[in-house]
Amino acid sequence: MKKILITGPESSGKSHLAQSLAAIYKVVWVREFAREYLNNKEGYTESDLMKIALGQKRAEEIVWAQNPKYAFSDTGIEVIQIWSEVKYGRVDPQINKLLKLGTYDLILLCKPNIPWQYDKLREHPVLRNELFQMYVDRLIEHQVDFEIVDAPLEERLNQANKWIKEL
Repeated sequence: MKKILITGPESSGKSHLAQSLAAIYKVVWVREFAREYLNNKEGYTESDLMKIALGQKRAEEIVWAQNPKYAFSDTGIEVIQIWSEVKYGRVDPQINKLLKLGTYDLILLCKPNIPWQYDKLREHPVLRNELFQMYVDRLIEHQVDFEIVDAPLEERLNQANKWIKEL
C-alpha cells in the first residue's frame, strides 16, 4: 500500500485532489474528519482539536486496514497542529505526539494559487500564503520529502499523478 497525504492551507484544492485521485485509482479516500465533526457543531473550542486529530487518525486507520493499493488522505494531523498554532498560539502536546509525517510514501502540498472559495468552516482567506509557508516549514522541520502541487486546478490531477506513478 502506498500512503499519500494531501495537505495545505484551506481552499487550496486538497479535497478535490484527494477525491479525484481516489476515483482514478478506484480506492476509498480518507476524508477530512474536521469537516464531518464541525458540520455538526456551532463553533468549536481548543479542546475540539484533539478530538478532530484522533478522528482523523482513526479515519486513516480504517482505510489503511482495507489495505488498498493506494490510500489518499485529505489532510492529516499537521493541519490540526498548524490550525492550533494559528488560532490559539499553542499546540496540545498530545497532538504533537500524533504527528508522524514519515508514515506517508508521498506528501503532496497544495499551493493556494487557486481562488479562495467561501464555506462556513474556512477562516483565513487572506492568510493563505503565510499558512502555506507554515506547511513548507513544518514538512522541512520533520525532514520528509514532499512535492508542491502548484499547477492550475484543471492540471493538478496530472501533476499529482506523475509523482504517484514514480512511487
